[in-house]
Amino acid sequence: MTQTNGTTSTAAIQFSMNDRLRTEASIDPVLPSSGLVTKETQIIAIYGKGGIGKSFTLANLSYMMAQQGKRVLLIGCDPKSDTTSLLFGGKACPTIIETSSKKRLAGEQLTVSDVCFKRDGVFAMELGGPEVGRGCGGRGIIHGFETLEKLGFHDWGFDYILLDFLGDVVCGGFGLPIARDMCQKVIVVGSNDLQSLYVANNVCSAVEYFRNLGGNVGVAGLVINKDDGNGEAQAFAKTAGIPVLAEIPANEDIRRKSASYEIVGQSGSQWASVFEQLALNVAEAPPVRPKPLSQDTLLGLFSGDVVGRHVVLEPATLTDMLGREESVRPSLEVIYDSV
Repeated sequence: MTQTNGTTSTAAIQFSMNDRLRTEASIDPVLPSSGLVTKETQIIAIYGKGGIGKSFTLANLSYMMAQQGKRVLLIGCDPKSDTTSLLFGGKACPTIIETSSKKRLAGEQLTVSDVCFKRDGVFAMELGGPEVGRGCGGRGIIHGFETLEKLGFHDWGFDYILLDFLGDVVCGGFGLPIARDMCQKVIVVGSNDLQSLYVANNVCSAVEYFRNLGGNVGVAGLVINKDDGNGEAQAFAKTAGIPVLAEIPANEDIRRKSASYEIVGQSGSQWASVFEQLALNVAEAPPVRPKPLSQDTLLGLFSGDVVGRHVVLEPATLTDMLGREESVRPSLEVIYDSV
């Protein structure tokens, strides 16, 4: 029996709600913008394969931006908490997650001064994460950003906020800036090797996926680190439809100085022009929709002897799995003739 409340029945209300939901779901999303960024603060997420040189690139990029008079905040979003190491000469930066836990246990309030530090005009902090095997790194990222919001993240007055993310981890926490439109654009760091470009392609796929859902984040371009001139990274960028923002050469002087936690992107230095151009390109590059490559197309950027395309997949047999010849066992299954 249908209950009524005055003049409208419960069934009618339910039908009306379903009808509205269907109507809303049938409306195509507004096409995302691909024009120049106009928001006062540019929030840029940088992704790349672990060890490809994101922290090196970001430390020198942020340092150069600060020398150019920009207000820059660098946030490490890697559980290893090593994004700011080069910026601070190898010194470890207290992480937000660990510091907030200690403050909470002590009954004290976390402040910006507890977790944010500066050098020569660059502001920097580390989100941190759980110890190996003791928690989810992605969940730690989410918790870290929740803490940042409590500290007033959305009210801070910076020209650029650079977020350093792992690209070869695919859980939701590391995809947060793309999935929730927390940044305007993404930069990928890669090199002339298959694994780093595989990660870069995955990031492009994630951006395109959320653009199709109505998101607004785009890819600003590719930074090629340790460029040895082979050209695979340039070919990837061209095929994916994204620009190359900088080509940082594979140079022994850069490697040695980076290993000793020295900033090479200083005005007047040998490598200043590289990072000056990178800073300009990062600022002006619009967020574009990438064209992710298929696995075969990505492999096609490399010669066969590099990726082993001559290998043929040979199906395994039960004999292979048993390690001996299989014996035919009679079946006790009863099979009935069809009527």
